[in-house]
Amino acid sequence: MPVEPPPSRWMFPPASEAGDDDVVAVGADLEPGTILTAYRLGMFPMHLPDGQLAWWSPVHRGILPLDGLRISRSLRKSVRRLITTVDCDFQAVIDGCADPSRADGWITPDIRSAYIELHRMGWAHSVETWDREGRLVGGLYGVAIGGAFFGESMFHRVSDASKVALVRLVEELRLGGAVLLDVQWVTRHLASLGAVEVGRDEYLRRLSDALMVPLPPRWR
Repeated sequence: MPVEPPPSRWMFPPASEAGDDDVVAVGADLEPGTILTAYRLGMFPMHLPDGQLAWWSPVHRGILPLDGLRISRSLRKSVRRLITTVDCDFQAVIDGCADPSRADGWITPDIRSAYIELHRMGWAHSVETWDREGRLVGGLYGVAIGGAFFGESMFHRVSDASKVALVRLVEELRLGGAVLLDVQWVTRHLASLGAVEVGRDEYLRRLSDALMVPLPPRWR
């Protein structure tokens, strides 16, 4: 069962009042209680280009309907070829996502440390993808609260490895009774897998409903 941390000492403004700006607030800290409070209010942390910590709630929020994942014929072959696990090596997954050689990298050392602590406390989770020789070739991580999973990042070292991790995640969420998979923004890659955009108000409504749903049994 996840351990509830001490409450945050910060007060966030309502995401619904942020207007046309994806950034709701700037500042605060990356303590577990602060991050969890932000997720429950529809926000997530990411630094601005100048290094300031910001709390984001996109006007156009990306979600992946759990009954809408698109699995191509080639992806089905990759699912059979690769092996997936859950929460077997969270640190290796976040390090793969934080690889400095990746374009547009945003996972700073303080973000990395914060999510490793959330994993230790039972809130952050990873899906690992392995080849048949036992090498980690891809994965993803995020945070589970109630019936919502907040996807943070994914990576791959061989073709389709991150997609295979996503297939496993969706399977776990569906079997566990989850109702919301948040992907923050819809990229071309995620759109090809079935991700769609919803307005902020609609996202907040869905989030409110999802937080009332019990956590999937795997993570209780």
